[in-house]
Amino acid sequence: MALEPAMITSATKLNRVWRLVMTGFCFALFGVGGLLLSVIWFNILLLLQRNPHTRRRLARRSIAASFRFFLNTARWLGVMDYRIEGADILRQERGTLIVANHPTLIDYVILASVMPETDCLVKGALLRNPFVSGVIRAADYLVNSQADELLPACRERLAKGDTLLIFPEGTRSRPGEEIVLQRGAANIAVRCGRDLRIVTIHCSEHLLDKRSRWYDVPPRKPVFRITVQGRVDITQFYNDETQQEPALAARQLNRYLACRLSQEHRPLAGFNDASALSGN
Repeated sequence: MALEPAMITSATKLNRVWRLVMTGFCFALFGVGGLLLSVIWFNILLLLQRNPHTRRRLARRSIAASFRFFLNTARWLGVMDYRIEGADILRQERGTLIVANHPTLIDYVILASVMPETDCLVKGALLRNPFVSGVIRAADYLVNSQADELLPACRERLAKGDTLLIFPEGTRSRPGEEIVLQRGAANIAVRCGRDLRIVTIHCSEHLLDKRSRWYDVPPRKPVFRITVQGRVDITQFYNDETQQEPALAARQLNRYLACRLSQEHRPLAGFNDASALSGN
């Protein structure tokens, strides 16, 4: 027997109220979890593990595990759902830059949950946030406000096999507007001679974007789709045998990344996707 329209409407409203309340709960859970990690667990690590490299690795794995718990809780409560196409590729990456678009507030949480030892380039302003500053320091993430030290630090960590996660937009994108990339990721890739792996993030609803508050719950449950795409071979843009200036190569690479991260997947004039991509 078909349900009456009034019953469907009531069920939809009830579901939205439930997701609003559970969204608030998840935000509180995330904040409390960040404080507990910073105040208790990371201090225990500091006492028990004197080797800074081992301590950093354990901290990053702890962060990834806590993010998986948070995401599984949000999924179980019906707040959101997500699927990652190519998660195994991200886990196996070494010595590369992972570049992704940035539509929502939890993009980093989703990606870091499947990359237990990833490094990340974060905004200096986050060091003033009491809920995440301890996490940033314990994981020893790179801070983009340290301009003089940033490039040498990136080169050193990438050479050691670290994977560096960057959102080249610098902030969340605005729905309906063309994305604009800062040139930091392209400059790091060119000047460090490292390949990039492209990841695109799509959310089915407007949720936690630049124009939304946490309580702006969409009418339907949002579903995140994260797609791990091809690896960009940096030698297609810059190598020691060319006479091209690094700054020009970085501009060209930045244009290419903007095209790929726009999710439109149209080839950019002057570039051949088949020759610019290699790997998985």
